Amino acid sequence: MNELLEVAEVAKRLKCNKNKVYDLIKSGQLVGLKLGRMKVTTIELDDFLVRNAGKDLTDPFNVRDLKGE
Repeated sequence: MNELLEVAEVAKRLKCNKNKVYDLIKSGQLVGLKLGRMKVTTIELDDFLVRNAGKDLTDPFNVRDLKGE
């Protein structure tokens, strides 16, 4: 079932802080939508995890492949 998650909920699921989620959205790595507050669909979050498996997203504006880490 597709649900809308607020940024704080996305951050909790990704085990990161809210600023990182906003950076991911700003960089285009994660697609958000604004309905009052910024939100992300659960389908988009699941797709984001699949698309970025094996990637280093420390800097979402400069994504790199993980190598032997």
